[in-house]
Amino acid sequence: MKKLFLFLLFSTLGVASSAQTPDELVSAATDRERQRINTERATLEAAFDAEEDACYKKFFVNSCLNAIKPRRREAMADLKLREVALNEQERRQKAAEQVRKIEEKSSPEAERQAAERRAKALEDTKAREERTRQKASDRVDLQQNEAANAATAAGKDQGAKQRAQARVDKQAASAKEAQIYKDKQQEAQERKASREQRLREQTKPAAKPLPGPG
Repeated sequence: MKKLFLFLLFSTLGVASSAQTPDELVSAATDRERQRINTERATLEAAFDAEEDACYKKFFVNSCLNAIKPRRREAMADLKLREVALNEQERRQKAAEQVRKIEEKSSPEAERQAAERRAKALEDTKAREERTRQKASDRVDLQQNEAANAATAAGKDQGAKQRAQARVDKQAASAKEAQIYKDKQQEAQERKASREQRLREQTKPAAKPLPGPG
């Protein structure tokens, strides 16, 4: 049975695509053989079921059924043996593949590639960290520039307000001084007019006496 399985397996491998790896070829052949076993089992089950159905139409039903049972057990046992051999082959294949992977991982070339990957990953990490630091530094510089510009603009605005207020204060002071000067001029004119009035009153001639009775 084992020789039969190997013959089927390698005959299947012979017609498989040459582009596949040996592991892929064996796996594909195993899958096809497993499908073939399932198909044969379904076909045999259907045939034996049909024979048993026919037995119920005969007079000696039990004798007919008993004749079918050993043939059914033998056919199913043969399929089971093929399935067990297939499972064993698949188990060995997976074990060999695992060993091969372990050997590949421990080979100098694999170690060199792993070291290169680690170095590349470290380099990429450092590059990302540097970009992150640079972005953070750029943000700080931008915020400082914005704050300085805002402070400069605020200082200019404050200076303009102070100069405008100074002009208003100066104009108010000038207006106040002009009013004071005007008030003093008015007072001086009023005092002068008052003096002139008193002088006119003092120098006015006396009235003539009224004539006496004649």
